[in-house]
Formats: sequence, structure tokens, C-alpha cells
Amino acid sequence: MTRLSSLDAAILDAVQQGVPIALRPFAVIGERLRLPEDTVITCIRRLKSEHPIIRQISAIFDTRALGYASALVAARCDRDRLDEAATVINTHPGVSHNYGRDHAFNLWYTLAVPPGSRLGLDGTIQRLHELSGALSTRKMQTLRVFKIGVRLDVRGDRAPDSQAPTDAYDEDDQLEARSYGLSDADIRAVRALQLDLPLVPSPFEVLAAEVGMTAADLVAAANRFLERKQMRRFAAVLHHREAGFMFNCMGVWNVPDDRAEEVGRVMAAFDAVSHCYLRPRFDDWPYNLFTMVHGRSREDCLSVLDAIARATGIRERDGLWSTKEYKKIRIRYFTPETGEWEARYG
Repeated sequence: MTRLSSLDAAILDAVQQGVPIALRPFAVIGERLRLPEDTVITCIRRLKSEHPIIRQISAIFDTRALGYASALVAARCDRDRLDEAATVINTHPGVSHNYGRDHAFNLWYTLAVPPGSRLGLDGTIQRLHELSGALSTRKMQTLRVFKIGVRLDVRGDRAPDSQAPTDAYDEDDQLEARSYGLSDADIRAVRALQLDLPLVPSPFEVLAAEVGMTAADLVAAANRFLERKQMRRFAAVLHHREAGFMFNCMGVWNVPDDRAEEVGRVMAAFDAVSHCYLRPRFDDWPYNLFTMVHGRSREDCLSVLDAIARATGIRERDGLWSTKEYKKIRIRYFTPETGEWEARYG
């Protein structure tokens, strides 16, 4: 774990909230923090190399708005073969996150497949179930998004029950975002914006050159994606452990169906909750609301879950703790890897 200076914490907080989509984004950050542009770049470079807290700075797209199908998947695997099963599942390029967790369902991964996938989402889940040797697999598709947005408390000044207005996603917005479609030029822009932002004064010029666009056109496309809600934000993703967040807990709750909307909004308002979703129940899985919490200790995470329980009155819950990170990457959209995987394993 790296000890952060006040300058490090200020810049990390800024780039987690969002990197400006502008021709000189680091200059804009510098203006906000009253720092020279080169100081901002130097600090970010150090936080990516010498002290690798920043994992990547790039676009965070709405997967479904780009035409992809996606789901969280829970698998029950033989404990003695968990590593082997995870290795098999990791071969799919659409698996972005894959964690071992301390539960009967002990392997949890996110999967996305592109439009035109030969197997489709359900077919791919079934194939991964077969290849991995999982004992059972459950598709925990998103029924309602209340919050998506990891913003770690790098300053360490938030109370467990601190709350703020949420960026809850309206279903009408989701439908509108998916209705726009993507032109060939849009797809080129997506391919550029998903690359790690170069640490130079005019980074979008470098990204634009990769796909044969001008920087002005790429910036315009990025702002258009934001306006259409096809992109959630352009921001940094951190290495949680290097930033001091050694624990993460997936808090799952059994909420009466007629209270799910009300309770989901309350849960999402907690600053310490990075993700909040409504998902289906199964005979062997009674929980329907999911809240992801990161903390410097188990006690930090538990104090947030306890605060949520007090605020909502929901008592039936479980906490699934991460035991091993098998994979954590950004999905790369509109690349040939999924087709190649399907040709090999499908």
C-alpha cells in the first residue's frame, strides 16, 4: 500500500470523478486544483508507474448502450478446482471481472458479448459452464441499475453513513441510449477512447491518430457519447489494494419486491456503495439487491452494511467477501477476439 500525499489524494480524487474531455484535459484539471499542467501530468505518471495506484484512464462505456449483452454470472465450483475453473473462464475476452468469493457460489464473473455473437449471451454462459466444470451456474442479469461509479475515499474523510445524490439510471434513458446505434465513425471513436490515455499535454491527438481521426472529431464524439449516455464517464480506475482498500464485500439483500425501487435508491445514495443493482432470485439464492462496498478493513465494510440496514430496515442480508482476484480488465469493444474465442470453443 502506498502512503498518499495531499497532492496525490487531490489528483486521485479528481481523476476518479472524471477527466475532462478537452484538447488539454490535464490543464483543465490543473486549473481546478490551482496546479500547473506539467505538475498534474508528472503526478499521474508517478501514480501509474512508481506507485501503481492508477490502473487506467479511459472511457467507461455503457455496455448495453453499445449493443452488447452482459450479465453478472455466479458459479458454484468444486473448491479443489476453483483456480482451474477460473482460468478457463478467463479465456473469454468478454470476461472483465472474475473473483473467488467465500460462499457456496464461489466464483463470480462479469461477461459481455458483442452484437453478432454466434453463441449469444446465454449460449456463452452455457459453454463456460461446461468448459469450467462448474457444478451450477446462475445468470444474475441486471433488472434495474441504481448506481454505477467507483469513487474510492482516498482522502479518508467520509463517514460510513455519508450520502450524496446518486446517478441512478433511468430505464427510459437506457432505452434511448440503445436506440441511437453506432456509425462506422462512432465505432472507430470507441476503439480509440477505450485505450489508456497518454500522459502528454494533448492526449486525444495521440488517440485520434490511432484510428485516423482528428482530435477535434474524437473529442466531439466523446461528448456526444456522454450526452447520449452511451458513455458513463471518462475517468481513472484505481488498483484498489495499492490505494489502501484491501477488502471488498458484495452485500446482498432480501428486499420485498414492492420496496425494491425505494430501497435501491436509498442504498445507492451511500457514498461507500460503488454499485447497486436489482437482480433475480433463484430457489438457491433469495437475494435481489446487490451493493458493492470497498474498505480499508473488514470493519469498514461491515460498518457501511450496518448503516444501510439501519437506514432501510432490511435485515436479511449476506456479505460475500473477495478471496481472490482472478481477472480485472476493461472490456475492449469491437475487436475480433470474441469471434476467435467462439471459433475455438463454440
